[in-house]
Amino acid sequence: MKSAGLLIIISIFSSLFAFSQKNEYIKDNVNPTAEKTLSFSENQQEKELFFAGLEEKIASNYPKALIHFEKALKLNSNNHAVLFEMATIHLEAKSLDQAEFYIKKALSLKSDNEWYWILLADIYKKSSKISQLIPVLDEILKLSSQQENHLYDKAMAYLALDEIDKALDVYREIENKFGSSEDLSSMRLAVLMQNNRYGEIEKEINNQILAKPQEVKNYIYLSEVLVKSGNRSRAIDILQKAKTQFPASGMLRLALADQFTALKQMENAFVELKVAFEDANLNIDEKVRIVLSFFPMFAEMKARAYANELAKITVKVHPNEAKAFALQGDVLFQERKFEEAKISYKKALEINDQVYQIWEQLLSIELNLGRFNDLIADGNKALTIFPNQANLYLYTGIGYAQLRNHEKAIVFLKGSLELEPSDKEIVVQIYASLGDSFNALKKYSESDDAYNRALVLDPNNSYVLNNYAYYLSLRGEKLVEAEKMSRKSLELDPNNPSSEDTYAWILFRLKRYSEAKKWIEKSIQGKPENNATQQEHYGDILYFLGDEMNAIEKWKNAKAQGGGSEKLNKKIDEKKYID
Repeated sequence: MKSAGLLIIISIFSSLFAFSQKNEYIKDNVNPTAEKTLSFSENQQEKELFFAGLEEKIASNYPKALIHFEKALKLNSNNHAVLFEMATIHLEAKSLDQAEFYIKKALSLKSDNEWYWILLADIYKKSSKISQLIPVLDEILKLSSQQENHLYDKAMAYLALDEIDKALDVYREIENKFGSSEDLSSMRLAVLMQNNRYGEIEKEINNQILAKPQEVKNYIYLSEVLVKSGNRSRAIDILQKAKTQFPASGMLRLALADQFTALKQMENAFVELKVAFEDANLNIDEKVRIVLSFFPMFAEMKARAYANELAKITVKVHPNEAKAFALQGDVLFQERKFEEAKISYKKALEINDQVYQIWEQLLSIELNLGRFNDLIADGNKALTIFPNQANLYLYTGIGYAQLRNHEKAIVFLKGSLELEPSDKEIVVQIYASLGDSFNALKKYSESDDAYNRALVLDPNNSYVLNNYAYYLSLRGEKLVEAEKMSRKSLELDPNNPSSEDTYAWILFRLKRYSEAKKWIEKSIQGKPENNATQQEHYGDILYFLGDEMNAIEKWKNAKAQGGGSEKLNKKIDEKKYID
């Protein structure tokens, strides 16, 4: 490769003393000096300096290369090959003025060298001298066999100067010389569109339709142009006529649906969307985008029905696409049909288990449904594929905790923490869950530490405030602090029966029985399906208020509900409060 490059340079060098023409464009440049006849030794020295400069240039030693080239110029200031090489070095160094000076001097000596003109054009492009670029491109076009590329450059230059008609004239010249092409047509249409020349655009597209009547995209493009020119009714007419020719075209039906949507004719739009979704060639990502666009409107029953129907069609048309079932799962999830959503997500994962978001959505559903065994099984399966996802450890850890396997839960929760999740809410949830599990194992110091860490990150987390306060009250520790935390949780999340029960219990532990009675009754009133713990607490409070008969009744209610503390039976049997 290196020797071939040198042959080109030698060719340029050997023409140094050939007749040179003076180009009109570069007449402002310094005239070449009178040609000096070199002695044989000077001639040899010039060649040696030139090739030494080339060697340094190839090695990217540009300062040394310039030294050799400058010495060569001292021997022969009319050496256009040296001037060209110096210009390329200055261009590489972004010394655009210097590069321009040297290449224009080379061109004053050798104006029929296409590469010299191309270098000058490159310099003008980089220095944004667009008005000077155009005559340079004209010179290149006189010399080049690659005229099409240079004509495109010329059109772009006119566009940069906002000389739209001249640019369009160049595009016509390209078409006349080289024939029409899709790229050329697209460029011309883009120029016309940017300048709102809708009449010319319509004419251009109609010509394309005549040339290629089987191309449905031309009808769609024409409709878009008509809409932009304020003629939506004509746009719809064009699409309706095209529909008779391309009845199954998904893209055409989508274009029609867009127009009907703009007119708020949603029933008509939906008819077109259903046909579009039946087209297996329509990109599934486009179908997903359209269905998701209905989500913000899910408060309306029709929007939910549309999304559901389109998701069903997507699954039918793309039975081997995980995205189709994931989309259906998302629709069902939004409708809070969690059981059905779970089935769809499972099918998606059977097709492709490498999509993390589907796993997380599945685990979220299993947690909400209380399917903790499924949550643990699927969480562990997901972790074999995505071992570095903190959320998967968190979900799985919560699953173990809910099944009271707190030792295992702590292992997974710590694993989640070790991955250093960046989401503060996730970190708070991890510490909160660790607090719950450590408390269940009676590791109170570790539990308190976890709750405190959660509250440092989020002092207004009502869940953490409530649980921490409740567990402190059960231990009879820091009751004043527990009361403050519980009260704060109620201020943050008022009318929460669980938090009201906690506050009542803390007041009970503080022997503020009348206040406790008020809060436990509020808790029970707010949660008609009150649980055994609430009933037992109610009985405890009534007992200390002297209402022993009703206290025993509440304890019995707690027992009937199948819960309560370990001491509940003893309270009933001995008809008194057991601490």
